[in-house]
Amino acid sequence: MAKHRITAAKKSIARAALGATVLASGLGVSAGAAQADTATGVAAATAARHPVTAVAAHKAGTDDRTETKISATAEQVLALAKSQVGTSENASGGGTKYQDWYAASQRAGETVARDGGNRNAYLNAAWCSMFVSWVGEQTGARPQVGWDAYTVSHAKWFAANDRWGTEARPGAVVFFSWGGGKSLSDIQHVGFVVKDNKNGTISTVEGNTGNGKVEERIRPKSQVVGYGYPEYAA
Repeated sequence: MAKHRITAAKKSIARAALGATVLASGLGVSAGAAQADTATGVAAATAARHPVTAVAAHKAGTDDRTETKISATAEQVLALAKSQVGTSENASGGGTKYQDWYAASQRAGETVARDGGNRNAYLNAAWCSMFVSWVGEQTGARPQVGWDAYTVSHAKWFAANDRWGTEARPGAVVFFSWGGGKSLSDIQHVGFVVKDNKNGTISTVEGNTGNGKVEERIRPKSQVVGYGYPEYAA
């Protein structure tokens, strides 16, 4: 496990440098596992803490608010996430269905408008948040899981909707900072909580791990910034 964490840390540093380079070149892709807080664009959802109509939310570029009810359960969301274990990126860091889906999605158009760049830049971008978003889309849980390519904005969306906290719950969306920072701007990676192991660790399912795959991991809570809480069906 220590070896895996070292590998993940090395990849985190590399991805952070790549994210900074991409932004500096004008692509504006601020996404995924282990990237530094290099983007300043924040979704309009973070500016509004009160319920809005679906039309107003769409105009604000937020698509769905967490007030929307869904029929998916936490168990269904986790089952789909686990079914993806082993899916791997290619040598260029792309080639996953999660990146392909996101690049073609409505949300990609919104995040391009927010961050700059173009849709094609997402095809080889870090994809942990895209994986979480894809699982939400496929299960019908997107209005509660949210969707974004940038982990910080994804977390701020939960916070803006009063769905943020520090308790590990099955199906929660967990946000990490490898250095142990607790600010939303410190976030570098995201996944789903499978369970709280009650020993200072959590079990997770994550995309774009240090091995460039969807994997089940055990993570120390010391690396958790916080949790986003989808309101699943019972």
